[in-house]
Amino acid sequence: MTTTYDATYYAHGTPAERWERAQMFFDAKDYAAAARVLVGLVEEVPEQTAPRLLLARSYYHSAQLRRAEAELRTIVERDPVEHYARLMLGRTLQRQNRHEEAESHLRIASALAGDFEQR
Repeated sequence: MTTTYDATYYAHGTPAERWERAQMFFDAKDYAAAARVLVGLVEEVPEQTAPRLLLARSYYHSAQLRRAEAELRTIVERDPVEHYARLMLGRTLQRQNRHEEAESHLRIASALAGDFEQR
């Protein structure tokens, strides 16, 4: 259960300070804490890709796959050539046993990254 103190802590500071805090939590593998910081940051600056992508990665690593998928789909809708978001979306769908759906995103990510099969 999140207390008022916890909520205040995760929302405290400038966007830049919260971004740094979220990155520190992520780097420490405290993905749930990183997500708690990033949710507010993404709401505040929804047009920025980096916080949303880190939020999706935090959800992915904390097995909140539906939430990760939703954030990644938002990124891909806004920027269809964001190859890392495509890759993450494919991996997220794979972890949900949605392999056919994942395949198209993984192929697109591979093409965008320049990874073409040799024939």
